[in-house]
Amino acid sequence: MTDSPSNRLVWAEIPVTDLDRAAAFYEKILGEPLKRDNTGPNPMAMLPCSDPTNGVAGHLYPGTPAKKGEGVTAHLATPFELDDAMARVGEAGGEIVSDVITIPAGSFFYAIDTEGNSLGIFKA
Repeated sequence: MTDSPSNRLVWAEIPVTDLDRAAAFYEKILGEPLKRDNTGPNPMAMLPCSDPTNGVAGHLYPGTPAKKGEGVTAHLATPFELDDAMARVGEAGGEIVSDVITIPAGSFFYAIDTEGNSLGIFKA
């Protein structure tokens, strides 16, 4: 392999049972629109990514999520202060499942999206 990526995690797929509902949830908590892509075998809603060649990108797609809160946890960066981000999760139909946790790199909280997927909402 001659072209090794700088990040080992390069793509995340988040399965959803209702693409429109889930896209509305993620748009609310991220504060920007998701781009719809229907060019592949499944419709997708692309998560915002400033440089997919040098970072982690991802999308929502029609699929079967793991049981509520039992799957992999995707951590998403928020442009909002965490108290505002928590309010946005609730307003968008999600569930907050932890208090704010502080680590050296920043702070985050755990949430469940409208489809039952586990999320971490991170602020540096």
